Amino acid sequence: MKIKDPRQYRRHRIRMRIRKTVEGSADTPRMSVFRSNKQIYVQLINDADGQTLISASSREKGIVDKKVNKVEQAKLVGQLIAEKAKEAGIANVIFDRGGYLYHGRVKSLAEAAREGGLKF
Repeated sequence: MKIKDPRQYRRHRIRMRIRKTVEGSADTPRMSVFRSNKQIYVQLINDADGQTLISASSREKGIVDKKVNKVEQAKLVGQLIAEKAKEAGIANVIFDRGGYLYHGRVKSLAEAAREGGLKF
């Protein structure tokens, strides 16, 4: 894969290093985070079957209506994914930060998901 931007290339290398060891299953899906400049998205993925079980993002109705900063938005998304996972009967996940640093929005989302009842 040819990536010209050095920042994107660095993130891609880190992401591939993480994905070598992190693999989700039906019992413990992989909690994958994608962070764009304006939004944040999270999915619970079963890598054995290659399907997304649950997803949540900052573009959903309950979150988009609230006028909060991006770190608070990520916290709301973390709470939402924890609620959806609890409804689906998922308690344990494997966290995949997607090459992003565990800081700021990614950290806020992870801590909110832990407070919501997910274990990782």
